[in-house]
Amino acid sequence: MAVLLAALALLPGARLPRTGPVPQAKPEAATEAPAAPQPEKKPETEEAPKPTAEAQPEQKPETMPAASEVPMPQPKPGDPPPASPNGKDELPPAPPEDQKPIEPGEQTLEEQRLTIEPESEADHADCIKELQSLGVVFRETPRIDDGNGCGIDKPIIVSQALPGITLKPEATLRCPTALALARWMKGSVMPAASVALPESGEITTINQASAYICRLRNGAETGKISEHARGNAIDIASFSFGKGVDVAIRSRREDSSLTGAFQRTVSAAGCLYFTTVLDPESDVAHETHLHLDVIKRKGGYRYCH
Repeated sequence: MAVLLAALALLPGARLPRTGPVPQAKPEAATEAPAAPQPEKKPETEEAPKPTAEAQPEQKPETMPAASEVPMPQPKPGDPPPASPNGKDELPPAPPEDQKPIEPGEQTLEEQRLTIEPESEADHADCIKELQSLGVVFRETPRIDDGNGCGIDKPIIVSQALPGITLKPEATLRCPTALALARWMKGSVMPAASVALPESGEITTINQASAYICRLRNGAETGKISEHARGNAIDIASFSFGKGVDVAIRSRREDSSLTGAFQRTVSAAGCLYFTTVLDPESDVAHETHLHLDVIKRKGGYRYCH
């Protein structure tokens, strides 16, 4: 008992070591032990599993309206034609031969179904006054209607283009054509003749080759109507002078004489008064005369050759 009591007295002063012995690992377990399993992290963007064909529920297609029930867009004026289904531009089927439109250049005068252009009473009255003031000798005549658009609403027959200058033969024209002729003669032809051909005397006669006549241009069987058929044109074949000299209209491009200069001058000046001037250099159909007309074109355009 004494020994037991002594041992108990020593226990309060005794202390345990801070660290105890660590058991050594077995040789077969010397490798590093695996880390404790961590909770599985899911990717930030996880794709939903795609259902298999067997797992997909049956989907019924939406009911589509029949093609005949879908309204088709209506084309607007000026829109290009719709493209064909195969992506290629296709021309519309050509109409049968008996339904193809005929171009004016392929039609006869009868097929064109033209009408006579009416003339203003006021404009005609003003024109007549100007002719009288210039001394043009003329007479009015009843309306001409030869059918197929040939004719003159208010025709006149001119016997003298200016005082003392005979128009041979006398010409049936519209008043504006006769007025342009008189102005051309007074403003350009007579002055040019007095400078270029003074020894020939004054002009006494205008020899015209064609005035009003119902035909197509250049006497063709098809094509556009001639301005002669509307009283808008006159063809000049030659000029006669007081001393018996005639100046015929012919090709004078290379003519360096004063006669050549006279013809080229009056031809060029014609476009100051007429809207069309065709001289012998223009084509074979006009190699023997000057064609002069007063056709109205868009923008006041004139054609002079």
